[in-house]
Amino acid sequence: MKILFTKMHGAGNDFIVINQLEKSYNLTGKEIKLLSNRKLGIGFDQLLLVEKTSLPNVDFKYRIFNADGNEVEHCGNGARCFLLFLKNYGLSDKKTVSVETKSGLISLSFTEDNLISVSMGFANDNHKFIPFLPNHLPSQTVYINEVEYPFYPLSLGNPHAVIKLGSLDNVDFSSIGEKLQNSKSFPKSVNVGFLTVINRNEIALKVYERGSGLTLACGTGACAASVISIKKGWVTSPLTVHMDGGDLIIKWAPNHQATLIGPAKIVFEGEFELLNFK
Repeated sequence: MKILFTKMHGAGNDFIVINQLEKSYNLTGKEIKLLSNRKLGIGFDQLLLVEKTSLPNVDFKYRIFNADGNEVEHCGNGARCFLLFLKNYGLSDKKTVSVETKSGLISLSFTEDNLISVSMGFANDNHKFIPFLPNHLPSQTVYINEVEYPFYPLSLGNPHAVIKLGSLDNVDFSSIGEKLQNSKSFPKSVNVGFLTVINRNEIALKVYERGSGLTLACGTGACAASVISIKKGWVTSPLTVHMDGGDLIIKWAPNHQATLIGPAKIVFEGEFELLNFK
């Protein structure tokens, strides 16, 4: 069976997008993991699926699978690619689209300067909601090579742990990220963000994502880091987040949803034979 796909990226966070509005291909986690391999497959951080929704007054269902084959709740950079995909293939001509995700409803729209704005939902620091079990890491601190790294747990529809550093140079992101991801304190694993403050309206950020490793950008990670930074008084909104793949703009205020603004691009189209990945 041949399956059509579109390769896309949002600030360097890359995806393949598959239209399942008329037919479901029922890709398994093993098949997705093989497809994501950058030497043996197509290569991507996440697979995005466009599907029909059964919810009233909602336009589409948006599903996300990490490179390890596991389905996850949310992806902001993917959401921008999702909207561009809908427009490019004539699936919707609406300026604002409502989509169903595993973590709830989000709203996607084009800005006047041809960027894409995503209503990312409400940030939640309730430990049960994240989920975060503090009894395993009671001080909310992780130690690597006798260095202490305090972190701030938060949910943006998916779990995050945010770490503030004086510099992003010479940091072992993998060791820190993997220790938190494998901790019993995060039963559903966690995306680990490392930020440094540049000035009152700018931060630099790297994110070690669950199921994907260190990526060029992470939309929900940018929102989580921004929300923590604004709450702690380190910065003010709107905030420009500099990531290896490009810049994102985050707007947030207490008791309001986080808004993510950034680019999305189509890289190429193709097709693969599913039998080759079984």
